[in-house]
Amino acid sequence: MAPRKRRPGQRELREQLAVYYVADPEQTERDIIALAEEAVAGGVTALQLRAKQMPGREMYVLGRELRQLCQQAGVLFFVNDRVDIAVACEADGVHVGVHDLPLDATRRLIGSGMLLGYSPLNLTEVSASREWGADYVGLGPVYATGSKVDAQAPLGPAGLAEQVAVAGLPSVGIGGISLANAGEVIRAGVDGVAVISAIQGAANPRQAAESLAVAVRLAKIER
Repeated sequence: MAPRKRRPGQRELREQLAVYYVADPEQTERDIIALAEEAVAGGVTALQLRAKQMPGREMYVLGRELRQLCQQAGVLFFVNDRVDIAVACEADGVHVGVHDLPLDATRRLIGSGMLLGYSPLNLTEVSASREWGADYVGLGPVYATGSKVDAQAPLGPAGLAEQVAVAGLPSVGIGGISLANAGEVIRAGVDGVAVISAIQGAANPRQAAESLAVAVRLAKIER
C-alpha cells in the first residue's frame, strides 16, 4: 500500500469534511464497496468505515479495499472505533466516542500523523475535545435517527450551533441528516454533514452524494 498522504491542516480539514459518508455494511444489504465507489464518484470528501459487529480480519480486508479507493480519489478515509484496524489499514484517521479508548490513549497508539475524530456527548465534553487531542468532532444527533440505537435526544440546529461555537474545532453534524435538511445543518456552523442512509439508502447513491455536495456548497455561501 502506498504511503499515507500528509496530514491536512485545520483549514484543509474543514474543507475535506464537507460530505462525510459513514459506510456501514451492517445497515444495508447492498455491496458496500459498490456503494463506496458510487459515493466517491458523486463527490463525498471523507469516508468512514463503521462496522460494529464485523470480525477484525474481515474488517481489515474491507478497510484495505476502501482505503485504496479513497486514496486514489483523494478522499479522507477513517475507521470508526477500531484503532487497531485504522493503524493496520493505514487510514487517514480514526473516529472514537466516549465509550471507546480515551483520546490521549488513542493518540499514543496512532501517533501524530493520523487524524483523530471524536463524538462528545455533552457541552462539557465538546469544550474539552481540543484539549484532549481531537482534530475534529462529530456533533449530534442533529435530528432523530434510526442508525444509532442508543442515540441521545436530537440537538436541533440551535443546539448544534451552540456546540460548534464551544468546540472551536473542525466539525461535522450527524444524525438524521438528509438532502432536505443538509443546508440547515451547515448554516448552523459545522463544516460538513455526516450521513449513512442518505447515501446508502438512496436509489442512486452517486446522485445522492452529488446533491448533498451541492447543498453543502450553497449553504456555506449563504451563511
